[in-house]
Amino acid sequence: MDAVTAPGAGVRATARLVARDDGRGGTALPVLESDGPLALRRTRGSGPEARVMLVGAMSGPLGGDHFTVEADVLGGARLRLGSAAATIALPGQTKGEARYDVRITVADGGELHWLPEQLISAAGSDLHVATRIDLGATSRLVLREEQVLGRAGEEPGRLSSRLVLRVAGRTVLDQELACGPGAPGGWDGPAVLAGHRAVGQLLVVRPEFAEEPVTAQMLGEGAAVVPLAGPAALVTAVAPDALFLRRLLDEALAALDG
Repeated sequence: MDAVTAPGAGVRATARLVARDDGRGGTALPVLESDGPLALRRTRGSGPEARVMLVGAMSGPLGGDHFTVEADVLGGARLRLGSAAATIALPGQTKGEARYDVRITVADGGELHWLPEQLISAAGSDLHVATRIDLGATSRLVLREEQVLGRAGEEPGRLSSRLVLRVAGRTVLDQELACGPGAPGGWDGPAVLAGHRAVGQLLVVRPEFAEEPVTAQMLGEGAAVVPLAGPAALVTAVAPDALFLRRLLDEALAALDG
């Protein structure tokens, strides 16, 4: 798909992929479309799993840009989707909010691991991220989100995000977070980030969780896991920096796997 730049409106770009069972014990990618600032590259997979890397071919998103990633995993397919580097939200010449939309669909029997690198909110930027996930009753998902407020030694930009999960047509999670200049008061207080500059979430959906839900608990210092309605669990973590945040989320996933 071609990136489009409208006068005064920033860049519009969409990357789309479809994964399906190839009938031979593997996963095929009949659709793998991207252009402009979003580039999809297939990498070497393992067993039945296909692997795709999202490569940022340009800086951004900048003010006024609108990027969209769409992933559709059909029944029996297994896909691991990541990114090659951190995404940095930057101020641009075009005034206005930038948007980054992620739309995920996983059919019954399909599995997706969406594991991008961190999103960094640079000073002066204004970005809204929306992730919407629709799963079947027997779909499997591991989704990681990591957000870092400001580069080293700088204040953050404005960053708002929304995460929506539906399983078998039922909404089991719909939450929003806003940080930085112009965000509602209290975002940096003890009830939200408590002075930390990195925040992340790990969303794990497995059919077996419907019968044996995870136990709500703290996972070390700065992370907690809670069961969601249906076959899902959510880990939320805060940390002083991106490295510590990644360690917390990796440990949380290992605990859920155990």
